[in-house]
Amino acid sequence: MEYMSILMFIVVCGVLLLGFPVAYSLAGTAILFAGFGMLTGQFEQAYLNAVPSRLYGILTNQTLIAVPLFVFMGVALEKSKVAENLLNAMTQLFGQYRGGLAISVILVGALLAASTGIVGATVVTMGLLSLPTMLKQGYAPSFATGSICATGTLGQIIPPSIALVLLGDVLSSAYQRAQLNMGIFSPESVSVGDLFVGAIVPGAILVSLYLIYVVGVTWLQPHKVPRVAPEKSKITWPAFLGALLPPLLLIFLVLGAILGGFATPTEAAGVGAAGSLVLAVVQKQLSLAKLKDVMLTTTKVTSMVFLILIGASIFSLVFRGFGGEELIEHLFNQLPGGVFAAVLVVMLVIFVLGFILDFIEITFVVVPLVAPVLLAMGIDPIWLGIMIAVNLQTSFLTPPFGFALFYLRGVAPNSVQTTDIYKGVIPFIILQVMLLIGMAVWPSLVTWLPAVVYG
Repeated sequence: MEYMSILMFIVVCGVLLLGFPVAYSLAGTAILFAGFGMLTGQFEQAYLNAVPSRLYGILTNQTLIAVPLFVFMGVALEKSKVAENLLNAMTQLFGQYRGGLAISVILVGALLAASTGIVGATVVTMGLLSLPTMLKQGYAPSFATGSICATGTLGQIIPPSIALVLLGDVLSSAYQRAQLNMGIFSPESVSVGDLFVGAIVPGAILVSLYLIYVVGVTWLQPHKVPRVAPEKSKITWPAFLGALLPPLLLIFLVLGAILGGFATPTEAAGVGAAGSLVLAVVQKQLSLAKLKDVMLTTTKVTSMVFLILIGASIFSLVFRGFGGEELIEHLFNQLPGGVFAAVLVVMLVIFVLGFILDFIEITFVVVPLVAPVLLAMGIDPIWLGIMIAVNLQTSFLTPPFGFALFYLRGVAPNSVQTTDIYKGVIPFIILQVMLLIGMAVWPSLVTWLPAVVYG
């Protein structure tokens, strides 16, 4: 019976590859397998009786309320041209130096990632705004596209990230279930705020590695970076600060409220959504049509997230009903390398699935199945969450199926070859793998700051 769960997982992956909507694929496959299991006496109907309470729990989950608020914040900032103004200011200030435009792209991309938290939005925005300018100035297409793709995926790890919000909610449930299975009836909890704090140091390290790489290419491979004639900057410091300070202030308010314990991530998301509207009004970019567009986009993204979550909840119930969780636990315990081998296998599986599934599907489908078993083996939940986030970020950047590559290919000019994009991201993939190895060897890179902030 346990192998029915594995067959169900294989079938749902095949259905997804055929192009069917994710939410319907998950729920539909699970219901078909549950029906077959009840006819053959292999599945207990009591598992399906838990579906209504599961759905009610999803819709009343206070943590998940942060999702539409953070999405609204990101879309509003995108429509209000905050990124465009900031990139123009950075370009005028640093673009006169060799490699200055690439450095500007990375710094603005990091700020945009912290503002929007959505990978696709960051890649597309930076591709439309900066790629034509970089190519016009003579940057090598591979170097330019690689910088933009890698910077765009920072939205996966730099808080406030939608991925970390969803991961935090899933890991919180998994951590409590793991402790209950171990006989701990007053379980500790892990929150979205814990993941936000845990992601700060790895995110800062990754941005620093990107900048070091860009500077290294500027000096060691000057043919990829044009020599720009020195000229006086056309922007004044007041104008530059006027473009830089508003998004920085908004990020400080959102993260500062969480880190200082003044607000929960959901409450801070409300501050971010309101602040993005204020920035749009101040910059005279808010109209009734734009506000309607922002609200429609937010509704579509939020509906997609919750539909997938509902489908994934039904899928995980049926998977557990077929004994899938026990099978995974048995397989992990039989691995020759113990905890290290179990984590390595999970990371490899998630990395491969990142080629065909978005982070939302992986978070809602794969993580609930494997996280309770891994956490019961003594793994720190914050460390596991950040490892998964960086792993998915690397997967989204890896040729030939990385989502970030598809996003940039859709907005890049025809003069840019797809192979240029593939070549350009390889060095950044190596940097991300180095970060993963560093976090595996020194878990304190993730766990130190949460311990300091929350004791």
